[in-house]
Amino acid sequence: MSEQALKQQIQNLKKHNARLARLARDARSKLSAALDGTGLCLWQLDVPTGKLIIYNRRWGAMLGYQPKELSAQFDVWRDHLHPEDKQQVLDAFYDHLNGKTPFYEALHRMQHKNGTITWVLDRGRVSEWDDEGNPLKVTGTHIDMTKEKQYEEQLAQLANHDPLTGLANRHALIQHFAELKETGPLCVAFIDLDDFKTVNDTFGHRSGDELLIQLSQRLRRSCPEGTIVGRLGGDEFVLLLPFPLSSLLVNSTAHSCLRAALMPFELDNGEARVGASIGIDEVQAQDDFVDALRRADQSMYQIKHTGKNGVAIGTTLISISRTGTDA
Repeated sequence: MSEQALKQQIQNLKKHNARLARLARDARSKLSAALDGTGLCLWQLDVPTGKLIIYNRRWGAMLGYQPKELSAQFDVWRDHLHPEDKQQVLDAFYDHLNGKTPFYEALHRMQHKNGTITWVLDRGRVSEWDDEGNPLKVTGTHIDMTKEKQYEEQLAQLANHDPLTGLANRHALIQHFAELKETGPLCVAFIDLDDFKTVNDTFGHRSGDELLIQLSQRLRRSCPEGTIVGRLGGDEFVLLLPFPLSSLLVNSTAHSCLRAALMPFELDNGEARVGASIGIDEVQAQDDFVDALRRADQSMYQIKHTGKNGVAIGTTLISISRTGTDA
């Protein structure tokens, strides 16, 4: 081959290599853009050195860091694991490296730069071994799951809490009832507001909602630790009191809640007043939630029929303030 032909071949190879390099950069840029759009980070770990190759910039960004602000090292990733999740995640990772599991997967928290939490779904598997069968490289993905976890928490909140007041809803009350019944004595208090319809008619339903929100806050403050405060809907509230009917705490809590309802409510368009009829009864061994609630409701109606604004514990009328009118 002549010198001229050799030079031409070298020149052609250089052009071909340059073209391949451009194609590689273009492919990597497109991959990075595609991955960033999905919130997914593609990574590869060199096991002997601990060096991470990050194929797009999403990993640092999901933790609040600028490009290249975080060193791409296994130790850096490990140090950003949430302390409560770290051991579980590392156990899962090394179980895969040691051949105990076919792949590595962990849904866990990582520490964001600003001190908040980022949820990550981490997956990977060994992609290269040495001649002795030891893992050399692990390839995997990180997916930012923070929004999904927040949405999951919102769904759980909606499933178990009253949307207006944030108190436990019927579904949650039934669950708490079953749990508390197994642990010891339990009383159910049924609270029905007196004259609430007048508030809605006079001030409007929006102000009525504001009154219910204020009352829910007062009820929380009026109840001892361990009490579950819930709303069935409308102006009906329920307390699950983990005490026997004879306990002084049952009596004092009922009267505290009655005072909370009788105090005036400052609303945007004026001052409103309501009252409350409260019935309490103790849960029996054979009771489910509906049975116990029915008896508390029956106790409450003793107050409704005898003047309102009072407390009935079992069949005993403890206190009545005859200031109400029919709701």
